[in-house]
Amino acid sequence: MERASARETAARVAVGAVAKRFLEELGIAIHSHTVAIGGGHYELRESISIDWQQVEASPVRCAFPELEKQMIAAIDKAKAEGDTLGGIFEVIATGIPVGLGSHVQWDRRLDGRIARAIMSINAVKGVEIGDGFALSELKGSQAQDVIKPAPDIMASKAKQSLPWYRPTNHAGGIEGGISNGEDIMVRAVVKPIATLAKPLDSIDLHSGKKAKAHYERSDICVVPAAGVIGEAMLAIVLADTCLEKFGGDSLKETLANYHNYLNSISLWKS
Repeated sequence: MERASARETAARVAVGAVAKRFLEELGIAIHSHTVAIGGGHYELRESISIDWQQVEASPVRCAFPELEKQMIAAIDKAKAEGDTLGGIFEVIATGIPVGLGSHVQWDRRLDGRIARAIMSINAVKGVEIGDGFALSELKGSQAQDVIKPAPDIMASKAKQSLPWYRPTNHAGGIEGGISNGEDIMVRAVVKPIATLAKPLDSIDLHSGKKAKAHYERSDICVVPAAGVIGEAMLAIVLADTCLEKFGGDSLKETLANYHNYLNSISLWKS
């Protein structure tokens, strides 16, 4: 058996499906989409809404038809050349309550746990939360998610009825290792897989002489599939942190604890 076969991620997706179903009871939804394949990509910001039905209907899980065409064309070209392509996927969790995670210990920080889970996916070589690496180009005055008083109409519609809101989400929903109530947004870079139809140079381990790398079969691009695995991993981490915070020996007890918690934080408004 291969030492790092992506086949093992099938079990992660199965467990993630159970975790996602549990999170649905708490009003949390998780989706993924393809941001880039090869050179074609777009920058997602708060002003862009994602049509998740379009994503699910897309063969490359892309929300934008024109970009989808570019991605498919790039994959077809790479296939003809005996090559492979990498890219970027994004996972977004909505309906997140304030207070998941911890700042007390490094291994309990929510962003650290998420980054580890996503980074553990085969072929993932980079992870960012929120604006991630783009924050390096901003000043502190530009990078922070300013807190403003919530208008009454906004607070009345919010699940948590908090007395504030943030017009931006540069932090990707996590500050100081703890969820801040905004959407959790995670991106991951997937490298082109190494198994090529036109193998690269290698060596024969028995003779030490030049040889071609072994080839059996190869996907051209695994980014769309990796996004689904990303959904599962984020769901597993969030389900774990929700159970840590709300506890309970049954779903009924967990939900009661959860709603009591929401009621307690909504009292801050009065």
